[in-house]
Amino acid sequence: MSDKKQMKIALLTDIGQKRSNNQDFINKFDNRAGVTLIVLADGMGGHRAGNIASELTVTDLGREWVNSDLTELSQMRDWLVTHISQVNQKVYELGQTEDFHGMGTTIEALILVDNNIIFAHIGDSRIGLVHEGAYLQLTSDHSLVNELVKAGQLTPEEAANHPQRNIITQSIGQAGPIEPDLGIQTLDAGDYLIVNSDGLTNMISNDIIVATLETADLSLDDKAKRLVELANEAGGLDNITVALVHAESEETE
Repeated sequence: MSDKKQMKIALLTDIGQKRSNNQDFINKFDNRAGVTLIVLADGMGGHRAGNIASELTVTDLGREWVNSDLTELSQMRDWLVTHISQVNQKVYELGQTEDFHGMGTTIEALILVDNNIIFAHIGDSRIGLVHEGAYLQLTSDHSLVNELVKAGQLTPEEAANHPQRNIITQSIGQAGPIEPDLGIQTLDAGDYLIVNSDGLTNMISNDIIVATLETADLSLDDKAKRLVELANEAGGLDNITVALVHAESEETE
C-alpha cells in the first residue's frame, strides 16, 4: 500500500446577504496529463464589470490549461506567470471600453501535483494552510492596509476595521505589469488548503475556519457549505467563495 495522498476538492460560491450579484468566480480544470488547476477570482468594478473580469480570468486560464500537458513544477510556474500576464492584458484592454471601465479582479491560481501545490496570488483573496489544528496564511494581501501593517503604521486589528481596507494595490486588469506572488506548499496527510475571497475572512476568524475543518462528521463539501453559512450568519456583507483541498492518506477509510 503506498502512502500517496489522495487529494479531495470542494468548491463553493455564494452571493452573500447584501450584494445584488456575485462578482466572485471559481472553477477547476484538468489538463491532458490529468493535473488539476483551481482558479478563484473576486471581481471588482461597477455594474457588470466585476462579474466579467472574474469569469473571463478563470475561464481563459482554464481553457489554456485543459489544452496543456504539463507535469513538471518548473514548467507550471512559468505557465502561471505567462498566462496570468496575458489575461491581465486582456482584462486591462477590455477595461478601457465604456461598458467595462476600470474593471479588475483578484486571482488565486493553484496547480495540484501529487501532494504539492504550486500557486500564484494577486490581490486580497487568500490561500491558507491548516496543519495540525493551526492556520497559516500562505499569501500576503496586496492591499493598502496590509502595506501599512508591514510598514508598522497600522496594527492588524486597526487594519481589519480600516475604512480603506478594500483598496488593493495589485489586481488583474491593471495598466502596469503585474507581479504575482508565487509559492509552493507540500501537504501532509490530514492537511487542508483553504482558498477564499475576502467575503469569508472578513466575516469569520481563522479559529472558526480551523474548528469547522476539523469537525469530524462533515464531508468536505459540507465543510465548505458550513463556512459559507457562518460568513452569512456573521453578516454576509460580500460574496463568499471557498475552495477546500484535503490531503487524505489512501490507507484511511
